[in-house]
Amino acid sequence: MTDSRGTPPPVSALASRLNSLGWSAMLLTGSVAGAALATLWITSVPLVALGAGVPLTLLSTALVRWLADRHRRWAGRELGEPVPRPYLPAPEAGWPSRLWTILRDPATWRDWAWLAVNAITGWLTCGLSLLLFAGGFVYLLYPLVYALTPPEVFRTPLGEAFRLRSVTQSFALVPLGPVCFLLWYTTAARLARLNARVIRLLLGPTEQARLRARVEQLATSRAETVDTQAGELRRIERDLHDGAQARLASLGMSLGLAEQLLADDPQAARRLLAEARASTSDALAELRDLVRGIHPPVLADRGLDGALQALALINPTPTTVVTHLPGRLPAPVESAAYFAVSEALSNAIKHAGARHIRITADLSATGDLTLRVADDGRGGAAPGSGTGLRGVARRLSAFDGTLSVDSPPGGPTEIRMWLPCASL
Repeated sequence: MTDSRGTPPPVSALASRLNSLGWSAMLLTGSVAGAALATLWITSVPLVALGAGVPLTLLSTALVRWLADRHRRWAGRELGEPVPRPYLPAPEAGWPSRLWTILRDPATWRDWAWLAVNAITGWLTCGLSLLLFAGGFVYLLYPLVYALTPPEVFRTPLGEAFRLRSVTQSFALVPLGPVCFLLWYTTAARLARLNARVIRLLLGPTEQARLRARVEQLATSRAETVDTQAGELRRIERDLHDGAQARLASLGMSLGLAEQLLADDPQAARRLLAEARASTSDALAELRDLVRGIHPPVLADRGLDGALQALALINPTPTTVVTHLPGRLPAPVESAAYFAVSEALSNAIKHAGARHIRITADLSATGDLTLRVADDGRGGAAPGSGTGLRGVARRLSAFDGTLSVDSPPGGPTEIRMWLPCASL
C-alpha cells in the first residue's frame, strides 16, 4: 500500500524484524535446497562427456539461477538497491551451444561458489537469528517445557554442571528468555544485511561485467538516440514540406494571379489577396505548432514547473501538478522531462479512461529528477505494449534515465521516470 505520492508507509522496527524472521526461515530452506542442487550439479557435469549429463546440467543450472534470482531480489530489498543479473545471454541454438555458453560464463561458477558459501553463511546469519528467537520462547516457557517432557531431556540446558532436578529450579532459566529476545532484536537487522551483502558480492555482476554492460547500454542508447534524431528530422522536414512550404507556394501563386488581375478585375484580385492573407495566417500557425513541437516557448520562459502546469491546464482530464524543484534544470533535461511527461499524459488520456491524473516532479538532494504520472484509469499499461512508452524510454535512455510502469489490471496506473541531472 502506498500513499498518493507512491511512498510506502513507515514500517515499525518490530514489524521489520518479524518480517526478516520469516525471510530467515525461507532462506534457510533455500540453503538446504542449494545443497541439493550442488549435489545434482556435481553429479551431472562428469556425465556431460557421455551425453546424458547435458539435459541434467541445463536443468540444474536453470534451477540454481531461479534460486539465485530469488535471493538477489531479497538482497536488493534488504540493501535498498537492486542486485542485477550478471549472466551472459543464452544463444538461440541447440543444447551444445547453450551448454557451452553456460559453462564459459563466470557467473555460473560464481553461482556454485555461492551455494557452497551460503551453506555456511546462511546458517551463521539466518540460522543464528532464528535460534535466538526460538531460544527466547523456550527459556520463557522452560518450566512448562520441563514439566511436559520426559526426565531424560531438557534437564541439562547449560551442561552437566547445571542439572535441573525440579520445576522450581527451571524458573532460574526464565530470565534468559528476554535476553535472547533482546539479542535477536538488536542483531536481526545486522545479520540480515550481512547475508544480503554476501549475496550481492557473489551473485551480483563483477566490475568487468558492469563495465561490459555499461558499454553495451551506451552503444544501444547512442544508436537509439541517433535513430530518434533522424526520425525527428524527417518529421520536421515532412511537416515543413507538406504544411508551411505548400501554403507558402500557394501564397506565391495567389499573389502572382492577383498581380495579373489587379488592372483588369480588381474584385477577383481582392479575393485572391484575402485568400493569400488567410494562407499566411495558416502558415504562421503551422510554423508556430512546429516550433512548439521542437521546444515549447513556455518551457524556455517558465521552466519545467511552468510547462507542466501549462500541460495540466490544456488537458481535458482534471490534472493535478505537484512539483518540488528548487530552480531551473539543465535545458536538455527539462526538454526530455517535458516531452516524456507529455507522452505519458497523452497515453493516459487516450487509453486509461481516467477521471483524474496526478503529475509529480521531485529533485533529490543528489541531483536526480523523479517524475510520476499517476491516473485512476483501467490499468493494464506495459512498456512493451505500444510505441508511446517505448519512445519515452528511448528518450530517457539518452540521459541514462529509466522508466518503470506499475499498472495492474483495473488500475490505478503510475508511470515513474528517473533522470540524473547532476552530471549535466
